[in-house]
Amino acid sequence: MPATSVLLDNGQTFRYVSNEPTSLDSISVIDVAGIYSSKLEDRKAVAEQIREASHNIGFFYMINHGIDSRCANVALHEAKRFFQLPEEDKMEVVVGTVPGEYVGFHPMEHYNRNRLKHRGTASCSARSLLVSKTDKCLIDLMEAFNFAYDASQDPEAVDSSEPSLSIWPSSAPEFRTAMYAYHTQLLQLARRLTGIFALALHLPEDFFDEYVKNPEAGMRVVHYPTQQNSRDDHLGIGAHTDVECFTFVTQDDCGGLEVLSKEGSWIKADPIPGAMVVNIADCFMRQTNDFFVSTIHRVINQSGKERYSAPFFFGFDKSKVLEPVPTCVSDGNPMKYPIMTAGEYYSWRTSKNKQNAAIKIA
Repeated sequence: MPATSVLLDNGQTFRYVSNEPTSLDSISVIDVAGIYSSKLEDRKAVAEQIREASHNIGFFYMINHGIDSRCANVALHEAKRFFQLPEEDKMEVVVGTVPGEYVGFHPMEHYNRNRLKHRGTASCSARSLLVSKTDKCLIDLMEAFNFAYDASQDPEAVDSSEPSLSIWPSSAPEFRTAMYAYHTQLLQLARRLTGIFALALHLPEDFFDEYVKNPEAGMRVVHYPTQQNSRDDHLGIGAHTDVECFTFVTQDDCGGLEVLSKEGSWIKADPIPGAMVVNIADCFMRQTNDFFVSTIHRVINQSGKERYSAPFFFGFDKSKVLEPVPTCVSDGNPMKYPIMTAGEYYSWRTSKNKQNAAIKIA
């Protein structure tokens, strides 16, 4: 079977040999209870497992991560209630309300992430994608709500008075409360895990501490409707990589998340009770000089049910300079990327995403 090529938002072209996923046991399940141990050797033992998973596939499951499952369940419940609001209530906070930011409501069929069309038709334009619902473009079947880091909700904030960019619907005050209650737990875990990633890279545990005092820590809740068409006709969300350092994915029991292996096969990342998915993102791959890998993934919801998920995107302070960590460069493995700040990198990626997004649905 010939391979299929698709262009990503970050400019990368990837190939896959089959559109059907496998259930190969390729994604590690890592017990991270040791990250809370007072013994350095316990933390290093977890770090070595994370090192292997982050280098080989860039995805792993965490168990015993310390996150309150009740808080996660409340967050997904309130997300579901938000998506059930009347459309006019959701459009009150539609993306674009805050200029230049991704916060707010992203309506259904707003994106065509991979610019795909039905087989037998020409591909969609990479830069200007103005489509109607009668067109053949394969629009991503999802709606979402994004919100940003809020220093007032961060117990470790450098400046808790720093204003937040987020906007919230006036008709659902419980939504904001539930989201930030969960976000705060994830933020604390992310900072702790950053130290474990440092150990995984054979660096001092506090190597990244200054990078995450004022982090990028946005979150998104996503609703995928029941998908009636075949996997060749529609995607819940198209193949992509994440932008920041790493992502925590909270998902319900529907499944649908798929990860592309190095061999070009899609691997199911089915939900495991009590586990959280972690994936490496592009910024961390860049800073580790490609030692950690940011792996392509997508969602196809063929569960017969409506799917809800909550990815949390954790990244470095925009002012920090991105240069490869010392353990990932050598005479035989020189620096692969130009030095820039995290903010410059995020801006570049955001501009690429906007060039490739479906900007309007008629």
